[in-house]
Amino acid sequence: MKKGKKYVEAIKMVDRTKLYSKEEAVELVKKTATAKFDESIELALNLNLDTKKAEQQLRGAVVLPHGTGITKKILVITKGEQAQVARDLGADYVGDTDMLDKIEKENWFDFDIIIATPDMMPAIGKIGKVLGPKGLMPNPKTGTVTTDVKRAIEDIKKGRVEYRTDSYGNIHVIIGKASFEDSKLLENLDAFMNLIIKSKPSVVKGKYIKNIAISSTMGPGIKIDQNSFDI
Repeated sequence: MKKGKKYVEAIKMVDRTKLYSKEEAVELVKKTATAKFDESIELALNLNLDTKKAEQQLRGAVVLPHGTGITKKILVITKGEQAQVARDLGADYVGDTDMLDKIEKENWFDFDIIIATPDMMPAIGKIGKVLGPKGLMPNPKTGTVTTDVKRAIEDIKKGRVEYRTDSYGNIHVIIGKASFEDSKLLENLDAFMNLIIKSKPSVVKGKYIKNIAISSTMGPGIKIDQNSFDI
């Protein structure tokens, strides 16, 4: 696939053989974000994990200090008092089995994330085959199955990111936008890296983090020196 002129220009700025300090990498990733829209900045990690083993699968969610700059449409599946809480807090859609029927029968997906109370999970489980492949299934580990709907909505609006390792031990998360100040991108980067470092499974021997890189939506990857972090 032929790369665009802007990408070719951006890639010339990056030394593929170099490991940049986190400060250099953040400064450079903003320079390579030359699209006409406000590009997202993505962090990519490759970890020395055997994800076939349950104890080496990392999954969770974290609220970044400065959010991601991305607004997510929220669907809350619950009943009664919690439904009113969700409406009051500005959830985009609130309902129970009526919303689940809409998803199943109308192939409706005008939302980015589902929050559900535990009592609704048996009903949600019935359409797990529809939600699962799209990564929309609520999960207690990421705080999307909860009795505290208020906190879940507030966290998402503040800029909570979910993460999980794929089968190769990779994690990809958005840590902000190209329009963010360097200091805010760095604080978000540090917050996420600290979480991953603390989450190291005790069974992992040797080098835990193999590669760290950041890139803008349309830009090349920029490798970061692990010595930038307290690993």
